[in-house]
Amino acid sequence: MSVTRMSSLFLRTLREDPADAELPGHKLLVRAGYIRRAAPGIYTWLPLGLKVLQRVETIVREEMNAIGAQEMRFPVLLPREPYEATGRWTEYGDTLFRVQDRREVDMLLGPTHEEMFTLAVKDLYSSYKDLPLSLYQIQNKYRDEARPRAGLLRGREFIMKDSYSFDVDDAGLDASYQRHREAYIKMFDRLGFEYVIVKATSGAMGGSASEEFLAVSPHGEDTFVRCEESGYAANVEAVEVPQAPPVPADVVAAIPAAQEVDTPDTPTIESLVAVLNDRHPRADGRQWTAADTLKNVVVALRNPDGTRELLVIGLPGDRQVDEKRLEAQVAPAEVVEATEADFAAHPELVRGYIGPRSLGLRGEGEDRTGVRYLLDPRIAEGSAWATGADRPGVHVIDLVHGRDFGADGTIQAAEVRDGDPSPDGAGVLHTARGIEMGHIFQLGRKYAEALGLKVLDENGKLVTVTMGSYGVGVSRAVAAIAEDNHDDAGLLWPRNVAPADVHIVATGKDPSVFEAAIGIADAFSVRGLDVLYDDRPKVSPGVKFKDAEIIGVPTIVVVGRGLADGVVEIKDRRTGERREVEMEAIVEEVLRETGSTDA
Repeated sequence: MSVTRMSSLFLRTLREDPADAELPGHKLLVRAGYIRRAAPGIYTWLPLGLKVLQRVETIVREEMNAIGAQEMRFPVLLPREPYEATGRWTEYGDTLFRVQDRREVDMLLGPTHEEMFTLAVKDLYSSYKDLPLSLYQIQNKYRDEARPRAGLLRGREFIMKDSYSFDVDDAGLDASYQRHREAYIKMFDRLGFEYVIVKATSGAMGGSASEEFLAVSPHGEDTFVRCEESGYAANVEAVEVPQAPPVPADVVAAIPAAQEVDTPDTPTIESLVAVLNDRHPRADGRQWTAADTLKNVVVALRNPDGTRELLVIGLPGDRQVDEKRLEAQVAPAEVVEATEADFAAHPELVRGYIGPRSLGLRGEGEDRTGVRYLLDPRIAEGSAWATGADRPGVHVIDLVHGRDFGADGTIQAAEVRDGDPSPDGAGVLHTARGIEMGHIFQLGRKYAEALGLKVLDENGKLVTVTMGSYGVGVSRAVAAIAEDNHDDAGLLWPRNVAPADVHIVATGKDPSVFEAAIGIADAFSVRGLDVLYDDRPKVSPGVKFKDAEIIGVPTIVVVGRGLADGVVEIKDRRTGERREVEMEAIVEEVLRETGSTDA
C-alpha cells in the first residue's frame, strides 16, 4: 500500500472551532483538515477527507456489485425535457438549480437521476429477456437548500449513490427491493454507526413502499419513533394516526346544544382554558384542559405553478402542527406562513377565534369560506369541543363534530409525542433523532409511464416496466460517522473508513528515531497497510500527539524514547489503551490489531 508523510501532506489542523460549524463532528472534520468550506453548503475535500470518502465509496460499491448492480455515470448538467415530462421541473420548485446555455436553452444540475436512468434503459432495452436489471452511479447532486447547515449533512452539493431496478412485474420489483434492502443492511453494518430502518414517505419521488435508514444521532434533523413491544418504527412524517372511533349515538344525544360564551382576551389555548375554568365550568365537574379545545391553524400553500391557497387544520389544542409532517402531506406544494393579505382576503378568519362553523360543511346550500378545512384524525365523529366562534372574544362549547360542523377530510399533520399509542396497537411510541443515510422506494410505473419505458413480455405484449429507486448519502455518511465517533480530543474513525490503517508518530530529534520509524512504515506498507507517518522534524511531540488524536486513525504507533530499549508504543485511539511492543514484533502485532493480511 502507501506511506503518506505528514511533512509533505496538504494539511493544517486547527486548534479553534470554525465559526460556521454547529455540530461536534462538523467542527472536527474542519479542524482535523478533512474538509474546508467553499461556500454555504459547498465543501472542498482535502486529501485526508478524500481518503475517507473513497473508503466509504468502496464499501457502497462492493455491496452494490455483490447484488449484481452495474455501475455507470450520468452527466451533472442535464436537459430540461425529461424532467418536464415527469413534472419535476415544476415540482422541485426553488430547490432545483436551473441554468441556461448560450442559446438560452433551459438545463438543470441533477438533483437525482430517475429520468435519465429510465431513458437510458428505454434507449437500449425492449424485451422482458433484458430484465431484471439494476443500475447505479456514485455522483454529485445539486439542490438549492434554503437553509444549508451542519456541514456535509445538509449541503447544496453532495455525493450520492443512486440505483434503480427495472422489472417486468410487481413480483420482480418486490424481489429487487428486497435485494437492495439486504445490501443496505450489509453496507451500513460496515460503515460503523448505529442505525435504524423505519417506514417513510415517498415525497416528490412517488411510489409505494418506502423505508429510510437513519443514523441514530441527537443532532439529526429527522425524528423517528419506535415501539419496543412490536418493533414498529417510522419516520414521524410516515406515522399514520388511526381515525378515532365515532362516539356512540346515545352519548352524542346527551350532549347539550352548542352554546356561545364570552371569552374576552383569550387568543391562546392557555388563556382560553383559564377563562373557561373560571367562568364556564364543565357540567361533569372536571376541569377544562387544552385537550378539550379544538385549535384551528391557518397555513398557506404555494403550489409548484406559483398559485397560493389557504389551508386550515383543526387539531386538539394540546397538540402542535409538525411542519415536516405537514410538508410531507401537501407535497409538492410548499408550506409558507399566512400573510396579512391572506387574512384580509378572508375576514371571516378571526385570528385567535377561528372556528369550524365558518369552515366546515354544515349542510347543503350553506355558505362557506372556500378555504379547505382538514381535521386531525383524533377528532372523532360525535366528539364535543370548545373552539372559536369566529368573533373576537367569543368561543363556543359543546360543538359536536358531525352534528354542528364537518370538514373536507383529515390530515396527518399533528405532532407525534413520546407515549402516544403505536399505530399497530401493540404499545406506545418512543421518539428519537436520526440522520437520513439511505432511502429505498418502490417507484412502480410513475417514471416509466411518463417517459414511455415499455418492453415486450413473453406473450409479445407491450408492458410498462416497474421501477425501484435506492439512494445512499455517500458524503453525508462521512459526516454521520464523524458525529457518532469522536471524543473531546478528536475523531475516532472506525477502521473500515479511517484515512489510514496506522498512524506512526516519530518523536524527538535523534535521527535514529526517524530511521526506525520509516523502516516500520515501509514494513507496514509492504504488508498491505496504508500508513500516515508524522515525520515532521521540527514539530514538538505534544503537537504531534494532539494532531494524531484529532485526526483519529484507530491505531497509533509512537517511535521515541523507548527505542533505546528496543520497544515502541501502540495506542488504540478508540479505547485509549497503550502498550509497549518489541521492535521485532511491531509489524505482526499491528497486523493482528488491524485485522489485516499480507498484500
